[in-house]
Amino acid sequence: MLSTIPNVLTLTRIALIPIMMMAFYAGGQFGSWMAALVFIVACLTDFLDGYVARVWSQTSRFGQFLDPIADKLLVATTLLLLAGFERISRYSLIPASIILCREITVSGLREFLGELKINMPVTVIAKWKTAIQMFSICLLLLGGIQTFGSHILFLGECMLWVAGIMTLVTGLDYLKAGMKYF
Repeated sequence: MLSTIPNVLTLTRIALIPIMMMAFYAGGQFGSWMAALVFIVACLTDFLDGYVARVWSQTSRFGQFLDPIADKLLVATTLLLLAGFERISRYSLIPASIILCREITVSGLREFLGELKINMPVTVIAKWKTAIQMFSICLLLLGGIQTFGSHILFLGECMLWVAGIMTLVTGLDYLKAGMKYF
């Protein structure tokens, strides 16, 4: 189970989180480059683990459990680091908070429904939300690099707002779908 390629990729994504944290603490341009690079590699593992699992029929219960947790750990840690190191504006804490609250709420809902043996599959719009969210975080990380400047940071914050709105919509959709089981 642990030795399948998708599970190894998911575990790699989790293992990259402390490395990204160290890059933030290293500071400077080198730290910014490293944090961005590690986050991008982690995002690639997210894409690849799902792709490989489907194409090579290597889905597993462990992977179904761990993959969304790895995503949430990566996003939550990065958003907290961006906020803590003042790499996003105070106003962008709003969509960041929406994203974190939605992830906690949907995880709780999935756990509740799982106990009832009810599966709640990921929607297409939720997949787009995740892609936009990851792209916005990449831009925010790259915004800390002098070469890219404030335009990338501004675009990253705009995309974070788009992801925040999509997060709110998908979160409400999941809650609406789950309410009939309460």
